[in-house]
Amino acid sequence: MSKFIRLNQVKTITGLSRSSIYQFIKDGNFPSQVKLGARSVAWVASEIEEWMASCIAKRSNS
Repeated sequence: MSKFIRLNQVKTITGLSRSSIYQFIKDGNFPSQVKLGARSVAWVASEIEEWMASCIAKRSNS
């Protein structure tokens, strides 16, 4: 079962800054956020974990 995580959690888990996260989303290199309400967004935790795993896999293949 997946869960939603907020921006501060995404920043802590990935080590990325807010601006880097949104730039990566814009570039198509990071999972997009899910709109929860008029002024609320979150990310799917499993998608963030998959993104991190793909970064590690890319490193291993280099």
